[in-house]
Amino acid sequence: MIGQLVPFTAALCAGAGAWLLVAGVPGRGRSRALSSGGDPGAVVRPARRPVPRAPDGTTLRIVLGCLAVGALLSLWGRSPLPLPVAVLLAPAAVRWWRRRAAVRAAELLRDEVIAFCVGLAGEVRAGRPPAQAVVAIGTAGLGPPGGGVLAAARYGGDVPAALRAAARRPGADGLRGVAACWSVAVDGGASFAAGLERVAGALRAERHQHEELRAQLAGPRATAVVLATLPVFGLLLGAAMGVEPLRVLLGTPAGALCLAIGAALEWAGLAWVRAIVAAAERAGP
Repeated sequence: MIGQLVPFTAALCAGAGAWLLVAGVPGRGRSRALSSGGDPGAVVRPARRPVPRAPDGTTLRIVLGCLAVGALLSLWGRSPLPLPVAVLLAPAAVRWWRRRAAVRAAELLRDEVIAFCVGLAGEVRAGRPPAQAVVAIGTAGLGPPGGGVLAAARYGGDVPAALRAAARRPGADGLRGVAACWSVAVDGGASFAAGLERVAGALRAERHQHEELRAQLAGPRATAVVLATLPVFGLLLGAAMGVEPLRVLLGTPAGALCLAIGAALEWAGLAWVRAIVAAAERAGP
């Protein structure tokens, strides 16, 4: 029985190794640093987190990980079927990773927009004109579109237009409120700092609502994880009992039929949970 568990353990270790190669070390790239924008008289800004970018070679690592798992399952089950299935599933894994990275980047960018509003309001209340305040705090946290905002502020360009252009990036839509405050403050003489603080407060409230929604959806997400891992535990239990489940599933007609039905039910369950979560997110803030 121990000899039968060795291939399955190797497959699990290969899958874990592939996941670590794809996901990287937890917490990497999340360090914060204080900056004053290079001006000795500038107000110290809140700590900023760099918006993560897709690491080089991530797609290749995902594909190689899928192929490695498929090859090990083919060797364990003595069937060539898992390898082409892994090849077909690799693009879906890449798309899933890219969506996950995009959502994480958008969340971090929302925090950067809040920090930008708070820092800009502090500089304006300290007596700096809005354009000089933007130059003082910088726009590095806003990513590449922030360079256009900084250039417009430094060289007398159309800052509201640059802010609206930067707001097209996912997670940066709060910059539209900054652009509106800028236009009103320049044209009508309204308090720019007060408007920025209201925008930051609204963005914080929206983030809090998103966090509450995420906490409420923890149950359905946990259900999806259980659905996804139950077949793995089933295979492990079968291997412990000495029935060689993978060889039966891949090497016999009845096993292939059971595998197809099980895969269809697994997909239906995950799709159902995902539809519930997506409907709740659309109905959220």
